[in-house]
Amino acid sequence: MRILVVEDDHLLGDGITRALTRAGEAADWLTNAEDALHSLQVEHFDCLILDLGLPGMDGLSLLRQLRKAGNALPVLILTARDAIEDRIAGLDAGADDYLLKPFDLAELRARLRAITRRSKGYTDTLLQLGDLEIDTQAQSARYKGETVVLSRREFGLLLTLAENAGKVLSRSRLEESLYGWGNEVESNSLEVHIHHLRKKLDSSVVRTVRGVGYMMDKPAA
Repeated sequence: MRILVVEDDHLLGDGITRALTRAGEAADWLTNAEDALHSLQVEHFDCLILDLGLPGMDGLSLLRQLRKAGNALPVLILTARDAIEDRIAGLDAGADDYLLKPFDLAELRARLRAITRRSKGYTDTLLQLGDLEIDTQAQSARYKGETVVLSRREFGLLLTLAENAGKVLSRSRLEESLYGWGNEVESNSLEVHIHHLRKKLDSSVVRTVRGVGYMMDKPAA
């Protein structure tokens, strides 16, 4: 999962980003709404962690601009503003959830999983596609009843393909879901991960659409 953190407190922003990265997510961090708005317009993210008290354009203004533009990206507001009026304003502006500082990292991750699941159209922590079962909470997978041992990035790639089953995803779209801005990406890294998934699951699970990208088929109804 690719996460954008927008937080002007350097200690907190860096801490959240490092913690999410250690937990297996691709997390990037910005300190102001203007840069965030630009990044959200040109890159793909799966969810946004948004502070309200940002310098310049505040968090609510950024959120309202996203929703006005039709951007349905899941947004978790993370703020020290605990007044009920602030919570109502954030939710009415289009936030999917609202978490107060200080917070527990496990709860933050659980809330992120919940809002991204809902945005993808499923609510259970288990995502079932034919013989494939993915546990988004445990970050594990089973295929034909057998546990599949996956690396962090293999799991992230498998989940992205499964959540978008029936859609062709480009190479750049898949790379964006796996790597943050600070990661060095080898030219053939994606192909290596695809090869490993096919070897560990089945060669037919991930299809190559020549000249376009990769996809996972939806199981027949």
